[in-house]
Amino acid sequence: MEAWYMKEGGENEDQRLPHHCEPKQYVSLEKLADLGVLYWHLEGDNYETNEELEQIRKDRGYTYSDTITCSPDKLPNYEVKLKSFFEEHIHTDEEIRLVLDGSGYFDVRDQDDRWIRVWVKKGDLIVLPAGIYHRFTMDSSNYTKAMRLFVGEPVWTPYNRPQDDNPIRKGYIDNFISKDSQSSAVEAS
Repeated sequence: MEAWYMKEGGENEDQRLPHHCEPKQYVSLEKLADLGVLYWHLEGDNYETNEELEQIRKDRGYTYSDTITCSPDKLPNYEVKLKSFFEEHIHTDEEIRLVLDGSGYFDVRDQDDRWIRVWVKKGDLIVLPAGIYHRFTMDSSNYTKAMRLFVGEPVWTPYNRPQDDNPIRKGYIDNFISKDSQSSAVEAS
């Protein structure tokens, strides 16, 4: 997995491109964790019997899973779906994906509202916290097969930005964004 800050002003370019800043500005796993984004790298070929995945599922209460294949020949209305996945939104539950094959990008907003692009590949398990502004797009390979995990029955509803009055968004800000600004103020004094 790699993550980096995206360059400003690339909105009119192909969303499937990396959109690196110049010079490149990589983001650490620790920075992602500060935003509530969790990451594991697992064996991608034997996920059905992967003990680490089973332990993560048990520890985090993931009881439901399915798979989705995103590619022009596998996903009906591919271009329309890709466009909807790329709309900036939040969910009321975590978004959990294990990439089984291929690759793609999750973009998340940091505490300063800047985009961080997270490039996930086979074996990458990513958890986006409820309430984080994010979006998904394919990379230039146009192919991702992923396991989607949920606590209980799946909830698919995206709430497009703005959602600043949404209680889930407010909870996210309290848990991850406000604590960063509070700790920065403490360090400065």
